[in-house]
Amino acid sequence: MPTTFAAGPFRVRVPATSANLGPGFDALGLALALYDDVAAEVTTSGVTVSVVGEGAGDLPLDDGHLVVRAMRAAFDELGGQPRGLSVECVNRIPQARGLGSSSAAIVAGVLLARALVTDGTQRLDDDAALRLAARIEGHPDNVAPCLLGGFTLAWTEPSGARAVSLPVADGVRPTVLVPTEHGLTASARAALPPTVPHGDAALNAGRAALLVHALTTRPDLLLPATVDRLHQGYRASSMPGTAAVVEALRAAGVPAVVSGAGPTALALSDLPEGFEAGTDWRILRLPVDVRGAQVGQGRLGHAERDPVAAGRKS
Repeated sequence: MPTTFAAGPFRVRVPATSANLGPGFDALGLALALYDDVAAEVTTSGVTVSVVGEGAGDLPLDDGHLVVRAMRAAFDELGGQPRGLSVECVNRIPQARGLGSSSAAIVAGVLLARALVTDGTQRLDDDAALRLAARIEGHPDNVAPCLLGGFTLAWTEPSGARAVSLPVADGVRPTVLVPTEHGLTASARAALPPTVPHGDAALNAGRAALLVHALTTRPDLLLPATVDRLHQGYRASSMPGTAAVVEALRAAGVPAVVSGAGPTALALSDLPEGFEAGTDWRILRLPVDVRGAQVGQGRLGHAERDPVAAGRKS
């Protein structure tokens, strides 16, 4: 069946995410109320991309942009490519900091491509969209909360990624501490050993199970539930500032972890009064996003085009 494209533009709002959450390596994720807004429409030829906010001046403005690459992959799944595309990005999620900026771009691209095909939802349902986004990203732990919102458990079967979203207890109060330095997921993964001691794996399995209970029912257990021996210790030497912040917060009784691959730190309860990470850090209180990615019809509005309207000022 030939692919028919929708005439008008569509827009999507995608949340920041924090993955791993300590012991939940490559499995657990949390959606946070800081958003990128992206709009796209089909044109007669070529590709144009505009970017304001985070990443402006650094991100490509052509087919190399991750949103466009994700759209192209989705259009292939949907049966055909449009002649041209116009994409507008208003970014508030810090780039390469462990807050899911790449997953947000991928999810935005997949959902926009689906919206721009008249029967896109029938051709690519939500489960298929998750599988595609996870294939593009390489793992599902960030794309799952970006798509679904809330606290997610993601896993991969032979058919692809799957995920469920669970409600978060009222006592969970996320705060992110974002350094000026950037990090790269590939470099962070390269620091991990090919094997780990059996005892460390067993400890993490127990703490990851406890973390699900703590995040959904018993926030008072978050400190012991966020103990990790699979990844954070191996990466500490590459981001000593982050390791020091996490250690200081945990010593003060705050359940703190490295957000994703870092270098952002995530605290799951209020910071101690007067706590200061240093002048090279931004501290943002970000409630849990419970809705996930939201698609609408039309161009971005005035507020959506404001790079600080859905987040904290840089």
